[in-house]
Order: sequence, then structure tokens, then C-alpha cells
Amino acid sequence: MATDKRSSAPRLSVRDQTLETLRRRIISLQLPPGEPLSENELAQELGVSRTPVRESLILLREEGLVQVFPQIGSFVSLVDLSRVSEAQFVREAIECASLRDLIVDGPGIAGLREILAAQSASDASGDIEEFFRLDEDFHRELLRLAGHESAWSAVNSAKAHLDRARRMSLLETRPVATLIEQHTAVVDALEANDVPDADNCLRLHLRGVFEDVQRIQEATPELFSDGSARRPTRRSVARLA
Repeated sequence: MATDKRSSAPRLSVRDQTLETLRRRIISLQLPPGEPLSENELAQELGVSRTPVRESLILLREEGLVQVFPQIGSFVSLVDLSRVSEAQFVREAIECASLRDLIVDGPGIAGLREILAAQSASDASGDIEEFFRLDEDFHRELLRLAGHESAWSAVNSAKAHLDRARRMSLLETRPVATLIEQHTAVVDALEANDVPDADNCLRLHLRGVFEDVQRIQEATPELFSDGSARRPTRRSVARLA
């Protein structure tokens, strides 16, 4: 009798499923910066008890994605530019350093160009979520080709705050076509065996988020932390996505 491979895969606990769902919603801006979080409402919406919601919010607070104010409640954290900068430093250091070990061959380049083609298709259909997924695939594939795919976990764990800024960038400022052009420039340089040029193109691409965030902050300063301990009010923030 055939074995269902899915049955052998470890199942996430209710708490872990709740944590994963809330973290994804915060990073994707479904729960935007400043959004009030009600344990009762979230538990009802997710079909779980308050306990896994409460435990998840505590863990998200440790990540800096949720803030808790006594007698007021829990809120999605505002975007902290210092955390964005730290995450960008980690990401750039790992991804650009890995280019020196990248093996440039026909299949590797072909795989990267397949991702680029899929990105263009997602842009043509206006599917931002699919593009964001493919963007992750592109950067992870660069690490894999360099033999450093395991480093993706370090990149991923550092960039939750950066990902919120990147999503804002996609929604508000930078056309997806521009990002695809930048990805293409990296691949073109790698195919030409010009690692210094690939490094330069990748750094410019990764650092572009800072200019985008500056423009977004000027337009919507209420979504960003100013370093003060200001206490919010329980109001609903306009959702970005």
C-alpha cells in the first residue's frame, strides 16, 4: 500500500500555525503598521482559542513585529528604520559575498532566466504576491548556486522588518519592471563571468529599498517609528494590501 508522504511530515502545533499566519500577515501588510490586535477577534477569525494567539503575540513582540502597551493593547509595530538597516546589512553581506563562490554554468543561468521569465509573467498579470515569492526564489537560487543555500535561513530570519519595507516599495514606489531589470543585470553579468559587475548590480538592487522607504516615510510618516515611546490609540489603520 502506498504511503502518504504528507502523513510523515511533522505537523505544526496550533501555536506554531497561529504564529506563522500572524507573522505572514504582518510581513505582507495584511496587518499594516499600527494596526490594533485583538486576541478575541484574532482567535475567532483563526478558529483557535486565545492561548495560541496570546503566545504568538508574545513571540512576535520578541521579534519586534508587535508592541504591547499596558491598559491599551497590542499593535503591529511601526516600521523601525534601524531594524530595516540592520537587516539590509546582513542580507547584502551574505548575498554579495556568496557571488565569489557562484558556479556559472549553462543550467544555472538557464534556471535564473526561468525565474526572470516567471517574474515578468507575474508583473504582466499584476500578481504582486507571486512576484514577491519569485523574488525570494531568485535570491535564494543565487545562494544555492554558490553552495550557500543554508545561509538563506540567516537572511530570512533577519529580514522580517526589511520585508515590510520591500512590500511597501512594491505597492507604492518602485515598478516591478525595474526590479526585474536589476535582476536581469545581475544574471547578465554572471553569464559574462564578470563577478565584480554582478556584485555591483546586486548591491545597487538591494540598496534601492532605502530610497523607496524614504519616499514612503515622507508620504506616510504615521507608519514609521520615530524612536519615541508614543502611546497609540485603538483605531483601525488603513490597510495597504
